[in-house]
Amino acid sequence: MANPDLARIVAEHDEEMPSRPLSPRWERALWIAGLLIALLVLKQVFFPFAKGSQYYLIIFLAVTLPLVFLSYGRGHTPPWWDWVLALLTFVVGAYPLFGGFDEFLNRQGQLTTLDVIAGAVLLVLILEACRRTTGWVLPVVCLAFIAYAYYGGFLPPSWSISHSGVDFSQIINGFFNDASGFYGTPLDVAATYIVLFTIYGAVLNASGAGKFFVDVSFAAFRKSRTAPGRTAATAGFLLGTVSGSGTATTVSLGAVTWPMLQKAGYPKENAGGLLAASGIGAILSPPTLGAAAFIIAEYLQVSYLSVLIWAIIPTLLYYLGIALAVEADARRFGAQPVDVDAPRFWDVLKLGWYHFLSLGIIIVFLALDIPVYRAVVYATGVAALFALINHRRDWFRLIADALSVGVRSAFPVIAVCAAAGVVTSTITKTGLGQALAGSLVDLASAVSSEPVVVLMLTAVLAAIAVSVLGLAVPVTASFIISWVVIGPALITLGVEPAETAMFIFYYAVLSEVTPPTALAAVAAAALTGGDVMKTMWQTWKYTLPAFLVPLAFVLTDNGAGLLLRGPLLDSVWTFGASALGVAALAVLTGGWLFGPARWPERVLCAPAALFLLYLQPLTIAIGAGFLVVAVAVHLVTRGRVRDAA
Repeated sequence: MANPDLARIVAEHDEEMPSRPLSPRWERALWIAGLLIALLVLKQVFFPFAKGSQYYLIIFLAVTLPLVFLSYGRGHTPPWWDWVLALLTFVVGAYPLFGGFDEFLNRQGQLTTLDVIAGAVLLVLILEACRRTTGWVLPVVCLAFIAYAYYGGFLPPSWSISHSGVDFSQIINGFFNDASGFYGTPLDVAATYIVLFTIYGAVLNASGAGKFFVDVSFAAFRKSRTAPGRTAATAGFLLGTVSGSGTATTVSLGAVTWPMLQKAGYPKENAGGLLAASGIGAILSPPTLGAAAFIIAEYLQVSYLSVLIWAIIPTLLYYLGIALAVEADARRFGAQPVDVDAPRFWDVLKLGWYHFLSLGIIIVFLALDIPVYRAVVYATGVAALFALINHRRDWFRLIADALSVGVRSAFPVIAVCAAAGVVTSTITKTGLGQALAGSLVDLASAVSSEPVVVLMLTAVLAAIAVSVLGLAVPVTASFIISWVVIGPALITLGVEPAETAMFIFYYAVLSEVTPPTALAAVAAAALTGGDVMKTMWQTWKYTLPAFLVPLAFVLTDNGAGLLLRGPLLDSVWTFGASALGVAALAVLTGGWLFGPARWPERVLCAPAALFLLYLQPLTIAIGAGFLVVAVAVHLVTRGRVRDAA
């Protein structure tokens, strides 16, 4: 991000901490290290290590984690103690390989004193790396889980979360020499998928795709009063495939579209809300989604293409809500057409159509059952070749830069995924997940014994819990913790794992726009100069369908239709009912139907939306009835108001 002001806004409000601005000499050293790691990752795709994935993960963590201490911290030059930490991290990270990898694995459950010391030191270093990249909250959560594992035997036996206690050597064994610890599924996903997608995004951006996506969005809508809002939403979706960060996409998007929104007459808060909602839209949408989507595929042992398919209808509903809100806002506060100085749409598309090709290649290759890590490498290769069109002279340096930047941008996720192993290992050894899930169900059952009510209350409590957790920790960690703690509660009540996973995924992502923190909204307010709290609530207005639609996944069996799981006809009618529900929400929050909507029809739209999103024939009929009455009241009162005027 070339503009230092935009970089500052992202650094202040992103869930990830900013990397230190290095002096040219150290920047070059880390550039070389990042490039070498990128080559290691690409080598693993086509020529994997014979000793298996855990062997690769040990090497990957041992060479990436030390660079966190050199990349993150104060000053322009890493101080001597950061070099010591980096060296120590490499030593303890590579420790399982020094005395023989197979021998280390054979000591599982019976670690030597030196093994325990090395594992404990690596634990401290992982938590420190996590603190440097994402803040204090996740390390504190990890320490709380460790304390629970060690002291759980002192809890009263009557407590559902009590257990016999785990001694320190066994705790370290679970972290250091077990498939559920540091080298578990989260780090495997980071080292196998996420880092490849961050490299792909960097190469795609280097090819000029970011500028093209903005240009094609401007050219698509040109001059109308709703064009500025449509342009922002479309550009946000396209830019998100390059960025992968909701806050960064919000700021990048705002830099080019805020002047247009301002000229059209958008209030600062409305514009900020639209920018934040558009910024996180790509994380919820195919073809890339957020990092947690790869973890869903691994946890459920399904293809990544399946997860993309599950996200299609929720994405359509999300952008339907934004589109209706844009239409309502443009009319409600009288947005003006803006004469955008942009070429014709077909001219722009003719010059840069190839930027869409690599995205299409990912989908086609996944459909051909090519593994996702290979599909994204092929797509990266295509994007790199097309970069030759715009950058012939400095092409090699450009691609090398992109490879290095792609790896280094994954450092925070790598630290988070390694730290997440603390949580997953503790829950596996102590059974905490099932205990907390049972407590959540018991809490809902205390209100009512009706299964429908229990499921509804459990889902609402789960949504609140995931959202609150997401306020404090990054999206990836929020999903992992919620899956192992909250997921079993919904599955126990009969919700399918796929619906449960997507439910948790959406609320984890939506934490970026959930008050009172709403990082993407705060960044948007910093860019537009709007009031922070008002911007948060405007963002909530734009994203409200995304908060309610996931409940439809889990409350009835018909919710599977929204994930394209089951007969096509089921998906069609559930999509139609949900679309009507989203439209009712747009009237409720936007205050516009065929004209300004007054409070009677807006109040009627609230139960209309709720009943329509509870996907049962009777409730859909009731919801449709409320919506029909709301429309009738609007038409009658609108005519009376016009006659009186």
